[in-house]
Order: sequence, then C-alpha cells, then structure tokens
Amino acid sequence: MIRRSTRLPSTRLIASRLWTAAAAAALVLTGCGTFGSGAARKGSVYQNERFAADETYSRLFDASVHDTCEAARRALLSQGYVINTATSDSITGAKRFQPGGEEHVEISFTIVCVPEGGGGKLATAYVSALQDRYSIKRSANSTSLGVSALGSISVPLSSTSESLVKIASETIPAGQFYDRFFALMQRLLKDQGTAEPPAEDKTGG
Repeated sequence: MIRRSTRLPSTRLIASRLWTAAAAAALVLTGCGTFGSGAARKGSVYQNERFAADETYSRLFDASVHDTCEAARRALLSQGYVINTATSDSITGAKRFQPGGEEHVEISFTIVCVPEGGGGKLATAYVSALQDRYSIKRSANSTSLGVSALGSISVPLSSTSESLVKIASETIPAGQFYDRFFALMQRLLKDQGTAEPPAEDKTGG
C-alpha cells in the first residue's frame, strides 16, 4: 500500500510565502500611489490660480467706458485683428497666424470695459487673450467611377482631404503681451482726446 505524505509545510516555508505575498502587495500599492499622485499633479492646475490683486489682465484708464472700448477696438484693428462683436462696453476680435507649414495659431481677444466711480470719466478695461493651436489632419478618400458605355468597369479614384484639428488651447498669461496692448490703448485714447471737433458751419448755407 502506498502511503501519502501528510507532513505539513515547515514554519520557515510559511514565513517565506507570507513575506513574498506582502512584498507583492506593497509593490501594487506603491504603483497605485504613484499613478494617483501623477493624476493629481495633472489636475492641480487650479492651484496656480492665486487670485492676487497684482495681476495685469486689467488697466484703469482716464476715459469713459465708451472711449475706452473704442480705443481697444482701434488697437485690435490697427494690428490686423478681425472684430467679431463690438458694443459700447465689450469687444471681441481674432487674428490668425501660420508660424509653420502645418501649424496654425489663432489669438482671440475678449475685452470688457467697466465704469469706475460715479462721474463716468474713469473706466477699467479687462482683457483676456486666448491662443488656440491647430494642426493639419489629412485623410484619404477613395471612390469608384462606373463607365456605363464599357460595361461594369469601375475606375478607382483617390483624393486626400485636409482639415484643421485643434491640438492646444491656452489663455495667454499676463505679462508684456498685455502691457503692449494697454500702452497702445493709452496712446489711442490720447490721440482721441487731442483731436479737435469739426468747426461748425456758420455761413448758413
């Protein structure tokens, strides 16, 4: 008769197996922690929003709301921007660039003019510029052309269509870009203020 061994695993073997299992679990938890921290870093852009009073997305002008926004509109027009909407207290405009052969960039402005004080002679212009980047995407199209006079012969035709695909979008951070725009607005406001009104016709004719 063959007897089967009923000897239990030794204490050393059990301890080794437990240590291996614990090490594997630690590796899994470490990987999850690393992935989680990476995901958290990617989603923590909002932590850079300080909402401090020293940001330069706005500028106070010694002019009315209408004149301030008119200066902003003229500033955009003078630089080749296309005005999309224009009211007495808000302006939107955009301009397109092509820095590379297959890279396209569009900068769009949003300007809001708000009165300051009760006299209507001061206004703050809030300006935000958005930069969108596009890349050319090509896709091949194939069709067939049936020639009835020759029977059921089909001639394959191929073509390639191109389209712009947005690959990035970012609000331009405050800095010299906005300083130059506000400086141009200030100069245009000065020119508007020094312009003399047309003389009245007193001839009566």
